[in-house]
Amino acid sequence: MKLRRLVAALAATVTVAGLAACAPDGGAAAKPRYAGPTRTLVLYDSTGPYGYLGELYAMETANLASHFGTWTAEPVSRYQAGQIGQYTLTVYVGSTYDEPIPPAFLDDVAGDAGAVLWLGANIWQLARKHPDVTGRTGFRADTYDAASVGEVRYNSTSLTRDAEHAGNLVGVAVTDPAKATPLAQAVRGDGSTVPWAVRGANLTYVAEVPYTYTTPDDRYYALCDLLFDLLGQATQVRHRALVRLEDVSPATDPAQLREIVDYLHRRNVPFAVAAYVRYDDPTGLYHRGKPVHSQLSDTPALIEALRYAADHGGTVIMHGTTHGYAGAPNPYGVSGEDFEFYRARVADDDRVVLDGPVAEDSAGWVRDRLEAARAQWTAAKLPVPTIFEFPHYAASALDYRTVSAEVTARYECAMYFSGVLAGTAPDATRYASQCFPYPVRDVYGAPVIPETLGNVQTRPYNGHATRSPDDILASAKRQLIVRDGVASFFYHPALGLGGLPKIIEGMQAMGYTFVPATSAILR
Repeated sequence: MKLRRLVAALAATVTVAGLAACAPDGGAAAKPRYAGPTRTLVLYDSTGPYGYLGELYAMETANLASHFGTWTAEPVSRYQAGQIGQYTLTVYVGSTYDEPIPPAFLDDVAGDAGAVLWLGANIWQLARKHPDVTGRTGFRADTYDAASVGEVRYNSTSLTRDAEHAGNLVGVAVTDPAKATPLAQAVRGDGSTVPWAVRGANLTYVAEVPYTYTTPDDRYYALCDLLFDLLGQATQVRHRALVRLEDVSPATDPAQLREIVDYLHRRNVPFAVAAYVRYDDPTGLYHRGKPVHSQLSDTPALIEALRYAADHGGTVIMHGTTHGYAGAPNPYGVSGEDFEFYRARVADDDRVVLDGPVAEDSAGWVRDRLEAARAQWTAAKLPVPTIFEFPHYAASALDYRTVSAEVTARYECAMYFSGVLAGTAPDATRYASQCFPYPVRDVYGAPVIPETLGNVQTRPYNGHATRSPDDILASAKRQLIVRDGVASFFYHPALGLGGLPKIIEGMQAMGYTFVPATSAILR
């Protein structure tokens, strides 16, 4: 269970390594300009040494927009006059300081040509070219605020922000309260507040690009909810929840699995079971030095436990084939701890470092692994799962694309690489990881079932503290701000019942309804 904690650290961070139906805080929502399915234009920065960040952020924006409808993404440098008017919403992601922005885009924003969501930098270019825009929108945002901000308040909820790493915010000032409505407040270190998000006329502005250094408690979820104002105003409040039993394998104790299934069934809680079909511990790391190799078709008690789970509210999903890498530790040398589709090692400070795709990486290799897993499910006389979860949420862009074409949905947070959106060779050293609080269809082409809360972690790992049932409940409470959100966590049966009842019953008391994973697939 060690590396699962690494995933929590990676989720929704950029790595360079190598809701109520009304608007928040009483503000008026932007007027919809289209009926029917929404169309979103995502514009992003692409120049300078950090131009690749714009593409990563654009992918994250496009993934979120897919929940509501279709999207198109392109560098802002390609913008043509009148494009804003062709879309339900245009999102500009300002990630490069003073990126050259086409005058046509600034003219269309200032001229109220359509609804615009502006994230982060370069808002000052709009005011420079059109000084009257402040009078029309009722707010000003023209310079960075040097104050440290570690909290964002949205809909009376305190959300976290990594003040040390996430950088400074653009300072926002409301100049005409009759025209501009603050949507969220940034809380400075001294306790004073300044708008973090604001809306005036056709323009909604967020004082940063909130995709970096995120956690399950993060201000990122405020942005996720703000999109309902712009793309889903008719959405009704609904709070769904998912629970997934993780890392079930031929080494799993069937009695432990049955005990948890019985509890969930008594509570009328649907659940998922993420299982892989071959377990390898070639050095006996967890078996007193005795090598262990086993496969699903040789474990009749587990097969019966999986049938029992499926008959009592469970959806069985495919969690890779071996949850490990043949031929070498990756990084520990045992299934469940190791990566299967990505190379990893332990650095001198005991942190796990990702090194890129495995040497064999190819579409054929991925399909072979899928076929090997399917063969085992068939040999066990169990239905072959059609939902897939990458072990430790790590894979190459090629792997994601290949699997996405083979399955009904993926159930995970995922990695998004520089080059994927631009159509160039993906760069394994430049990627973002993202979790979703509602169903999406991501840039790899598959529906993605949400996972947002992480898991119970009983010991510190990889520089991160333990994560208790109380921590998961605190995150779930914060995520209630997403007006039609799906709060989702996973749990290892090896822990026994442990704190699972506290999480399940605590989330139900908050108003969450547990649903099958299949109901959280974007159709």
